[in-house]
Amino acid sequence: MRERAAGRPVWYRSLYWRIAIGLVALLAGLLLLQALVFLWLSGTIATNIMGKSPEALAQQVATEVAAALQRDPQLNVDTYVREHYSRFYQPLMVVLNDGRVARNHEPPRIAGFEQGPRGPRTENQRPGGPPPGAPEPVGPRPPGSRPLPSMPGGPDGPGGQRASIEVAGSRVGFVAVAGRGPRTEFLLRQFGPTLGMIGVVLLLIGSAVGSLAIFRPASNRLRALEKVAQAIGQGDVKARAIESGGDEVTALARAINQMAGDLEARTSAMEASDRTRRQLLADVSHELKTPLASIRGYVETLAMPEVKLDEETRRRYLDIVSDETIELERIVGDLLDLARLEGGGITLTCEAVPVAGLFQRVNDRHEREVIEKQINLETSIAPDARDVWADPARLEQALQNLVANALRHTPEGGQITLVSERAGGGARLVVRDSGPGIPDEHLPWVFDRFYKADASRSDPYSKTGSGLGLSIVKAIVELHGGTVAAANPPGGGAEFAISLPPRAS
Repeated sequence: MRERAAGRPVWYRSLYWRIAIGLVALLAGLLLLQALVFLWLSGTIATNIMGKSPEALAQQVATEVAAALQRDPQLNVDTYVREHYSRFYQPLMVVLNDGRVARNHEPPRIAGFEQGPRGPRTENQRPGGPPPGAPEPVGPRPPGSRPLPSMPGGPDGPGGQRASIEVAGSRVGFVAVAGRGPRTEFLLRQFGPTLGMIGVVLLLIGSAVGSLAIFRPASNRLRALEKVAQAIGQGDVKARAIESGGDEVTALARAINQMAGDLEARTSAMEASDRTRRQLLADVSHELKTPLASIRGYVETLAMPEVKLDEETRRRYLDIVSDETIELERIVGDLLDLARLEGGGITLTCEAVPVAGLFQRVNDRHEREVIEKQINLETSIAPDARDVWADPARLEQALQNLVANALRHTPEGGQITLVSERAGGGARLVVRDSGPGIPDEHLPWVFDRFYKADASRSDPYSKTGSGLGLSIVKAIVELHGGTVAAANPPGGGAEFAISLPPRAS
């Protein structure tokens, strides 16, 4: 997925933008739904209020009430009007000559009037008489009745209309219908609770949808990151977060995974270093303990006055003590060299080193042992590999260790070959012997500290070395930027090859 160079997500994948767009879309949906509801209600209002004119509505009601009175002269007009005409939002009132009055809706409270069971009346109004606000009926009024005032918003207002109620050719009352455009108070009373309830329901539904569709996924992803961080904090460096998506949470998950990977690598390195340190301490203790025990035993024997030793035996014991002391010095020197090489305490001074002179110094150093074991030491230098770019002292130290190792494993009358050849633009120096070779299972470990491939390690009098020579060779070669490898060539024996890089430009 495409992301900015700085690692920030593309704007349309941003978590903040997604939340903002989601909220805007949610609000737009709520407003649209509210508008649809309002339009539906408006259509109902238009159908019931504007569908009939006041004249037509008054005439319809007068005709229907007259038919009902003809069927039942004692008709409960109030119940009849509310059952049949409450669906009309336009106020209407039925007034009969006998004082019966009915409305399709409760009239608003008017100052100076009290609310009676059938509408407002004044204190001096006689029970059963027409309430205030009713139009004056046509025809004779009952004795003691008062003239009826005009109905608020009724036929005396703009657009109002009356229609007579006639039964058997006699006028028994009339119907008064208010004009179009009911008052705001009436509309609020009729539609306010419905619209308010719908708004509250829509708000609750929108909040629930927003929580489930917008905030819940982000919350779940953040909780998953929290669990991964807690697992890493508790030591589980293999815990990883899911990197799906392309927003800020994904960037945070990627950063946590990178941190966990670095932490795992460092933890593994520390564990390996700790194991190496423990193994080194154990190996050093073992290597130093062997000659020290030998020196202590012979010195104590020589110091015993009750032990009578002839001069030859005493001399042999002293030679052993001297040899073990030299071995101790060599082990300590090798440890110091290895520590300086691996710790960066040695600076190389590289130059063009003639290979012929290097091989000659190695031969001179081991000439005595070569003669004693009647070993044939040969050299082979390719024309294009007469010089190598290296630190002469350190490269000679590495070759000396390889040749010493070859001499220890080459039988009498065997052969050791030193080869210099060009390989990959650099130089390749090979030390090959005719010994028994290295068992395949030991090849990966021969350059480890104190590692010995033969069983003579347990023999305190063996001359198999300290087990640090090949480790020093590896450290010197790697300090030059090269590699060293051990192998068993097809013709038998063992082969150690040093590969040095070409001279740096």
